[in-house]
Amino acid sequence: MRVVLAGGGVIALMTALECVSAGHEVVIADQADIPFSGATSFDRHRVLRALHPGDPAATAAAVSAHHAWLELEHSLSTSFYEQVGALTAMPPDEAAASRDLLSGAGSKAEVLGADELVAEFPHAGFVPGTGAVFEAHAGVLLADRVLTACATRLRWHANAELHPHRKVIGIDADRAEIRLADGAILRGDAVLVAAGPWSRELLAPALSRELVLHRQTMLYCDVPPSDAAAWAATPAITSLGSAGGAWLVPPVAGTPLKLSAASACRVVDEVGGATVPSWWREHLIDTFAALIPGFRRDWLVDTRDCHYLARRSTLGPMLAVLGDRVLSYAACGGSSFKFAPLIARSVAARLTGAGPVRTGLEPLDRPLVRAGGAHPIRPALRGVS
Repeated sequence: MRVVLAGGGVIALMTALECVSAGHEVVIADQADIPFSGATSFDRHRVLRALHPGDPAATAAAVSAHHAWLELEHSLSTSFYEQVGALTAMPPDEAAASRDLLSGAGSKAEVLGADELVAEFPHAGFVPGTGAVFEAHAGVLLADRVLTACATRLRWHANAELHPHRKVIGIDADRAEIRLADGAILRGDAVLVAAGPWSRELLAPALSRELVLHRQTMLYCDVPPSDAAAWAATPAITSLGSAGGAWLVPPVAGTPLKLSAASACRVVDEVGGATVPSWWREHLIDTFAALIPGFRRDWLVDTRDCHYLARRSTLGPMLAVLGDRVLSYAACGGSSFKFAPLIARSVAARLTGAGPVRTGLEPLDRPLVRAGGAHPIRPALRGVS
């Protein structure tokens, strides 16, 4: 079977790996390099944690994702998962329920009181009086290494065909084919559209209106040498307990400290550049200067904006069935990266006719079915690849 994939991010690449592992042929086309450094999923690091308060199914799925990442790391003979654990700040009276939720899903977890948190991580800037839950089956995924390892494996696989710098501009769901900007047509037995924030351009208005584009600002910092040992022993912190939703990724495997907050995420109309507007950079600098003891502007070594889509009604990812074995997956930032192994297995199974693979994730197990969900390919002179 021949599967055509539009996109060079984590979902397209890992789905392609699943397909070739099952003996199918894959063809991947993307607007830039493969992997695409401008993709939402291409970053120095992403957090992998299991806790989803009040959602046992998603928590269990995240624990499964933890084990799937370990399997993939072994399969690709590459190191990209730093198991430093994850801390999530919350009111002390809620922490026990979260610990029990994690334990029930098979993840090791413990509660830290406010005094313990400050004593163990005085440099991190937790809001006073906040407790936390620590989960051991969690940590940091080195995202750029993941994408590079996947693309390298595919580049040398006999059943994989990669087409970098060939932008996809149209889909024909009835014929299971995509049209490239150079006029060529890539035909397959199945098609996956996973073009990240650019997916909306390929979907019919009824579907594209379901998706909202977000832009998130992040800071990258070098910590002072005097604090390096403390930061090296710090887990990923998905919440510092602040009103603005501040979070951080520790400096692991030679990466910088990464800082951001929910307050630095905003809805935008179109994909812009990666350059960070000064107002948003200053907003985050002020946010962390008030939180992290000793934080200074000269820690900053880089800034970046990334874009991602989310479904309007749920603020999560959207898997849509456009036709017989023609799917679209609109990614949802770090959440989709965390679940990528499960998403890839499920999507690959649907594409190749192996049948749905239950994941415990509602958007995957119950995709949106919408007839005419793709922009039709306009008549043109066709070259076939």
